[in-house]
Amino acid sequence: MSLIKKSALFIVVLLILDQIFKIWIKTHMMLGEEFSIFGDWFIIHFIENNGMAFGMELEGKWGKILLSLFRIVAICGIGWYLNDICKKKAPKGLILSIGLIFAGAMGNIIDSAFYGMIFNDSYYQVASFMPEAGGYSSFLHGKVVDMLYFPLVDGNFPSWVPVWGGEHFVFFRPVFNVADSYITIGVIFILLFHKKYFVEEKTKN
Repeated sequence: MSLIKKSALFIVVLLILDQIFKIWIKTHMMLGEEFSIFGDWFIIHFIENNGMAFGMELEGKWGKILLSLFRIVAICGIGWYLNDICKKKAPKGLILSIGLIFAGAMGNIIDSAFYGMIFNDSYYQVASFMPEAGGYSSFLHGKVVDMLYFPLVDGNFPSWVPVWGGEHFVFFRPVFNVADSYITIGVIFILLFHKKYFVEEKTKN
């Protein structure tokens, strides 16, 4: 099997896993619901967001459209680069990293593009798949499903800390999803091993 086919299969498996988690959450929980996986350190907490990884977003209807279009352009660029490095037989670690980033970006654009059309909303109810009354939004206006929450440290800053002294804090606060973790892992791999990846790639070229 060629590198391109292996990469495509890898990405499809990652996308299936991401969507299984999201669809289960969407069809079994209401917004704001949560349950513990591992004490107070690993919690499944259902939220939705209009934007980028870890709950960041651009405000307004046009912000949503611009973000979705940017994602599509980015996915096309990443896909082209992945195809190119597969043809050049780049280091497997680099191909793996780019594949993770591509799958993560694709996983979230699926939510944004289609979830508004195929699910009703999750406010005070568990959403239904393909409801008779239609979805909660239109194409490219869906919300990204997030559920992974790791509040590893929950407490207050010491009183002597400037500005934030005595204030409550949570580490790690962002709620994210499986696709976000793909992107994060891919980027971390590239940062850690970029010298090895790109030196080997230049040597092969």
